[in-house]
Order: sequence, then structure tokens, then C-alpha cells
Amino acid sequence: MIRGARQLLTMRGPREARRGSFLGETGLIADGSVLIRDGRVEEVGLTRRVENLKAARGAIEISAAGRIVVPGFVDAHTHLAFPPPGWTPADAALPLNALKASTAKSAAAQMRHYLQAMARHGTTTVEVKTGCGGGQSAELKLLRALSLLRHDPVDIVPTFLLSLPGAGDGPAAAEAAVASACGELLPLLRRRCLAQFADVEWSPAESRQPLLRRYLQTAARLGFACRLHAEGDGARQAVELACDLRLAGVDHLETIAPADVVRLAAGPIVTLLPGQAFHIGCRPAPARALIDAGAAIALGSNFNRSTSPMLNMQTVVSLAVREMRLTPAEALLAATINGAHALGCAAAAGSIEHGKPADLVVFNVSDYRELGHYSGMNLVHLTMKRGEFIYQEGAVAPLPAQRLRRAW
Repeated sequence: MIRGARQLLTMRGPREARRGSFLGETGLIADGSVLIRDGRVEEVGLTRRVENLKAARGAIEISAAGRIVVPGFVDAHTHLAFPPPGWTPADAALPLNALKASTAKSAAAQMRHYLQAMARHGTTTVEVKTGCGGGQSAELKLLRALSLLRHDPVDIVPTFLLSLPGAGDGPAAAEAAVASACGELLPLLRRRCLAQFADVEWSPAESRQPLLRRYLQTAARLGFACRLHAEGDGARQAVELACDLRLAGVDHLETIAPADVVRLAAGPIVTLLPGQAFHIGCRPAPARALIDAGAAIALGSNFNRSTSPMLNMQTVVSLAVREMRLTPAEALLAATINGAHALGCAAAAGSIEHGKPADLVVFNVSDYRELGHYSGMNLVHLTMKRGEFIYQEGAVAPLPAQRLRRAW
């Protein structure tokens, strides 16, 4: 039993993604407790009620007194798989060659380090895109690596991201890439269950619109949930395509005008990336206009080991409050239950409810609004995944010399 939280934010509510005023309803319980059995939530409610239940007798108690308890973060957009640290477009061949020379096991070992850091900062579910642009064998290797990492230590939602060749390579190269993806790679990924989502990088070029449509329609027919990576120019046209094809989500939208968000009122979930604006100095997406228009928004870190090295979803929440004008409640819902809806896993993540896996975080603050105030700090006291603590805050103390490993 997680007992006596000053604030317990359950995120309970409607079964669909939260929009409008529902985005601010956290399901807060003052002095709340959670009873967990076999990795799942057995009961959640006021402490005086939960502690008197017959099922609570003999439970191991973990005190959350003076702290808040929140569902584990659901990071709905990352580029953890590729590119590697230090990558630049000028030397794209080097990391691709290194990837082709490596094994799926070694690639998984490199990514595990970052997944463990995410767990230490309160993330329990994360979407990971491929998109290395290195052909079928390289994409398959990254997806096999991700399959080795599922539940270790967090849940991974794998996404195949199709990156079309640059405009300088000519239309034939883009046509060949889409033909290969539609005719070979997507059916193979579906048979092997290696990806849950099919994503593609948006291009405003008119000549590429039929290719984007063809790819997304083929992926949908094969049973993939589809997303659109709408970074850069032409955000309005990207939204029109996403709504026309009824995609599961559209991401980025930093360049969309507030007047162009009305189509998203009942459209796909929009995953916003405040870290993108922070790292490259662009303006953030018009989150307030999206919410006011009735759009469902989620938050992602956009973690990229090379150009956007931010994996702390606490910082993402803080940036959403400071730079996008979300309330702390809206930001937390977007980073938990709406993130789960964006990834198609809301039945198993994003809220603290009876029967769901016990994915939750105990924070060293007494009011949830403080998470929108702090930046860059790790406020996590405990991270729980499926009823097991996968991270515990440790003491700052000298390390005994006998515990140090010799370097020779």
C-alpha cells in the first residue's frame, strides 16, 4: 500500500483522450492511498477508507506522507533509437555504417542506459521511433533491438518512422523508398509484430503528397496505427492530411497558426514537444489555441541523443507551463493519460485506476503545481512499474573505498 499521499492524482475520467475543460481534471484525492496486488491497482481512494479494507490487512506499507503520487509519465515522442550522440547531417554515413556493423544486442545495450535514466526521472512508458534512413536491414535491426528492451525497465511503444530521401536525390529516390516500405518493409514488420505505429516525416512539396498519402493508407490497411511527423513548413496542410486520413496522431506543429487549429477540435491527438523549441530556439506550438479549440494534446520529450538531449519529462511539464501557457494540471494530464491515448495504451497506462498496472511515481513535493515551477531537477522519490519499484532516491554519501572497483 502506498499510504497517505498529501495529493494523489489518479487522472481518472472519460475513456477517451481529454479535451477542453476535461484536460484540467486530475482526479485529485487529498490524503490518498493506493493498494496494489500482483502488480495491479486493487483499490485507490481516501487513506481512511483504503487502510480499513480487509484486502489491506498485512499489506507492505510505503509512506507517501507529505508527497504527491502521480501516474508514471508517458513520453509520447522520442528518437531514442537514432541518431547516436554527436550526429550531424554532414556525417550521416558514419553512424549508419556503425549501425550496420553492430548487432541488435549491442544497439539495445546502448539504449538501455537512456531508458534507465528515463525511469529515474519518472517515465514508465515511452514511444521510440526509428527513422535512420539506412534501408530495410538497418530499420529492422533497430526494431529488433527495441523488442529486446520491452519492459526493461519501462514499456516501449515502437514506431517505424519513414524518412524520405532529400529533395536533392530526385523524385525517383522518394518513389523507390515508399515503394519499398509499402511493398516489403511494412508487411514484414506487421508479420513480426515489430512496430505498433507507422510514422512519416511531413514534406510540404506538392510532388510528395501522393507518396505520403500512399504510405499512410497502406500502413492503415495493414493494421498499423498511423502518425504524421509534422515538423517545419506546411503545418496546415499536414493537419488537413491527418484529418482526412483519420490518423491516430500528428506531432510537432510548431509552425501552425492559431487560426488553423480548428480542424483538430475532433481530430487526431496532437503531441507537442516544448523541448524542441527550447533546444533550437524556435517558437513553441500554439498549445493554448489548440486546447481552446478542443484539440486533445499530449506531451513528448522529443529526446534525440544528438540534437535534443532532454529525457526528463518533469522538465517537459515545466516548459509546457512556462512557455506554452498550460496550467500544471493540463500539463500533467497531457504527460500521462493523454500520452497513453496518443500511444494507444490508455487501458494499461496513464492513470491510477482499479485493475490497471500500478505504474506510478512518488514526488518530493507537497503540491502538484510545484512540478510546473521547478526546471531541470529530479524530484522523484520512487518510481513504480507494474507494482515493482524500479528506482528509489538514494542518499548523498561517501562511497566506501572497498566498494570501488579497481581499474586494472
